[in-house]
Amino acid sequence: MKSFLIDRYTKGGALRLGESPEPALRDNDVMVEIHAAGVNPLDNKIRDGEFKLILPYRLPLVLGNEVAGVVARVGANVRQFKPGDEVYARPAQDRIGTFAEYIAIDAADVAMKPNNLTMEEAASIPLVALTAWQALVERVNVQKGQKVLIHAGSGGVGTVAIQLAKHLGAYVATTTSTANIDLVKSLGADVVVDYKRDDFEKVLQGYDVVLNSLGKDALEKSLAVLKPGGKLISISGPPDPDFARKSGFGWPLRQVMRLLSFGIRRKSKRLGISYSFLFMTADGGQLGKITSLIEAGGIRPVMDRVFPFERTNEALAYVETGRAKGKVVVAVK
Repeated sequence: MKSFLIDRYTKGGALRLGESPEPALRDNDVMVEIHAAGVNPLDNKIRDGEFKLILPYRLPLVLGNEVAGVVARVGANVRQFKPGDEVYARPAQDRIGTFAEYIAIDAADVAMKPNNLTMEEAASIPLVALTAWQALVERVNVQKGQKVLIHAGSGGVGTVAIQLAKHLGAYVATTTSTANIDLVKSLGADVVVDYKRDDFEKVLQGYDVVLNSLGKDALEKSLAVLKPGGKLISISGPPDPDFARKSGFGWPLRQVMRLLSFGIRRKSKRLGISYSFLFMTADGGQLGKITSLIEAGGIRPVMDRVFPFERTNEALAYVETGRAKGKVVVAVK
């Protein structure tokens, strides 16, 4: 099958379009004929080798972390899906490979595609929506009336997180650039801080939750926004000891992560704030709940561009600019 692969980790390198064997179908798997694949900053980070310590992939590796397509075959133990079903998923982190014609995914990580979305729209959802769900619902259980700050509101995670937080009844603030103010307001943001004009930490106070996807500077300034007892969740690091423990890493790597996050954990604790790092995981059950929300109109996809499959490298380069509004998708079929 045609696929886009990396043969070695190279910062800013191009993926190679080549032939790779169709993945093996395990008893609990569904084989998905890929129609569209979401493109994420995570893909660039894996290509660059940023995750090789915690995600030890065997090379050559087919990249891609989000998919929408049609079930071609199912494993012997699979009952909830059948050939012809339209599905979408974020494959488990050790079984990625959506920049290809087929992928085998554990059925537990798959959900039926929302019936009101195209394949391209559906492919833009799983990774970012699961990230928002696991942060706002699973990790902090956002309640009606709470104040939530979502950084980078016009990005892939931000566009979904704003809508999910509003659905949960929160009062939502976000940061974005001047050009994207109308977009984030249309998604439900109550307060928009234009980072080109204002310092968010001087404008916002008394928040219950901050979801951070930016760098160290924004992460530390976010502490000033939170009230005592508030929760700071970062999807961009640094990883913390709890993440290392749950991931089953050995003692040396656990110590590295303890040191990396020591500063922000110490500052948070001093202020009575809890800090945690979130690396989202595949979950078909949660994705099924997101499907229901999408079909009910609670969440809509925000799409920037759709690239044809053969221009996957251009799609990755565009995501790397950081200027995409919402999501970038590759149309495979």
